Amino acid sequence: MLKNSLTELLYVLCGLVCFYSVYATLKDKKHPSRIATALFWGLLGIIFTFSRIGLLWGNKNIFIKDIYIGYAILVLTLLSASKKVKIGKFKESTEEFKKAASEKVGNSIFIPALTLAIVTFAVAQIWTKQLGSLVALGIAAVVSAILALVITKGKSSDMAEDGRRLLEIVGPVNILPQLLAALGALFTAAGVGTVISNGIKGVIPQGNILMGVIAYCVGMALFTMIMGNAFAAFAVITAGIGVPFVIALGGNPVVVAALGLTAGYCGTLLTPMAANFNIVPTAILEMKDKRYGVIKYQAPVALIMLTIHIVLMYVWAF
Repeated sequence: MLKNSLTELLYVLCGLVCFYSVYATLKDKKHPSRIATALFWGLLGIIFTFSRIGLLWGNKNIFIKDIYIGYAILVLTLLSASKKVKIGKFKESTEEFKKAASEKVGNSIFIPALTLAIVTFAVAQIWTKQLGSLVALGIAAVVSAILALVITKGKSSDMAEDGRRLLEIVGPVNILPQLLAALGALFTAAGVGTVISNGIKGVIPQGNILMGVIAYCVGMALFTMIMGNAFAAFAVITAGIGVPFVIALGGNPVVVAALGLTAGYCGTLLTPMAANFNIVPTAILEMKDKRYGVIKYQAPVALIMLTIHIVLMYVWAF
């Protein structure tokens, strides 16, 4: 019960960030698309905050029906596709201010980032069954945010405004991880893995272990690029290629599964669909190439890693 309540609290906090964006957008009379943008963030805030609000106090019967959430997502999709969701005005920091702030804070700015990882790991290790990894990450985020305010001597309003800035710069792509995770479950239920398996049979020679390993690793990377999420791709590609063309030929299931999942992450490095990895950093780093800036630097490493995965799976799994 505690795990569900704290998880729901995290979603409520995400919703509050969206609602702050609604407030700031409606307040901006010169916003290029004020009503549509406010509607987008407002609907997303409602989904995060109220879809399972009863779990906050342990009552799972208080929720918004899935059909209504589905309608809301369709509206979000239409607003995004019609390019009505636009960025508002932010208080821009001058280069002089950034330089002075960096000199003042120095390397201590990395403390909150390191704290995020350390506290997440510690909480997850100590209270894994009671809380789970998502709650551990949420607790660590709150601790890191407080530390950041203490180190920088900033205001909570500054934190809220910068959170809103990052949310709006990333834009509608923020909802991709949730949509792609749902799409992965849908593909699995629809039997896409079986379809892929039948297609592969006509390409890979029967009993060829190396070709099976290559097809599995490359398939994981490619499908992850489409889905934007290796977890979403894993069930589909493992069922369609991994089991019949690698494990069935004698591959160690533990080695095959572990390397297969991380082979998918090579695809994560190559796709803008993995918004939280490849789109968010461009906003944080204020890169000129908003879509492919990070990917261009990651591509050589991803291809080398994918090749190494193929070799390791072929050597270790058999």
